[in-house]
Amino acid sequence: MQFSRLDPNRQAGQRLMIGFNGTTLDDELKYAIDTLNVGGLILFSRNIQSPDQIQELCAAAQAYTVRCGNPPLFVAIDQEGGVVARLKPPFTQFAGNPSMKYTTDARHFAHVTARELERVGVNMNMAPVLDVAPTLGPSIMAQRVFGSDPLWVAQMGTTVIEHLQAAGIMAVGKHFPGIGRTVMDSHEELPDLDIDAQTLSQSDLIPFRAAIESGVCGIMLSHIRYGRLDARWPASLSVTIVQDLLRATLGYDGLVLTDDLDMGAIAKHYALPDIIRQCLYAAVDIILICHAGPKIAAAYEQIVHHMHKSEALALKNDACLARIQKAKAKFLDKKIP
Repeated sequence: MQFSRLDPNRQAGQRLMIGFNGTTLDDELKYAIDTLNVGGLILFSRNIQSPDQIQELCAAAQAYTVRCGNPPLFVAIDQEGGVVARLKPPFTQFAGNPSMKYTTDARHFAHVTARELERVGVNMNMAPVLDVAPTLGPSIMAQRVFGSDPLWVAQMGTTVIEHLQAAGIMAVGKHFPGIGRTVMDSHEELPDLDIDAQTLSQSDLIPFRAAIESGVCGIMLSHIRYGRLDARWPASLSVTIVQDLLRATLGYDGLVLTDDLDMGAIAKHYALPDIIRQCLYAAVDIILICHAGPKIAAAYEQIVHHMHKSEALALKNDACLARIQKAKAKFLDKKIP
């Protein structure tokens, strides 16, 4: 489907990826698809009962999306293995990134995970974690990272990316430009990280550069404020970090996603109109809101409002939609009837 054929309101919805409460295509989910025209869904434990149920849910949502005249949905999940794995038995369980000692471990994880996701209709994995934990000192990411050597993290991360995507599952590297040095949980509060651009470049950015070279489909932004790069806005809302660092300096032209905007780092400190405005000015492609509620519809209305109000934002929106369309054409068009 050509996105240019969609009216502006439908285009606005393509910028949203949302969480929801049910395990079936219920009225809540239908409203998100037929009225808000959302471009993506993300699954959590609350949406999961069994492999057959997930497959039926994903197939029903995709079929309804097509009937509504919208492009196919991104259907995402956090399936890193270890402490962050939404799919429980009978899906294969992995010990997690810190336990992986060889690239063959990463390759096996990617092969098995891709096969199991594809079977139930999930097409995007919010993995791999590309953060680097410091050798000395605590890290909020200690149980989720591949390690403290940026080159090793890069090697393991790119192995996961290449094998997930070769099997048709979009990979999303996270959390740009790196949160391994933080100790505060951004689910609860807004961490500040006092680090200069050169130190980032020589360490934390190394896995992201490698991921970009490997053609990673998406990169998720962190909810960390890097004061020496942008004293006001966290990475997920920062024009400087998205446009200057990720796009211009690193040359990335794939999908850029926020982390969940319901997290305390964002929700406790910024009003929704400011959040959406900043995402649009930064040309963040996909705005992620993981909990059902009025915030999703309000975010949609804010996107529509800004698209009609600002020619500059309308042009940025065109670029975002082009990236979304490119990813959907590559990974989804042949899978959705």
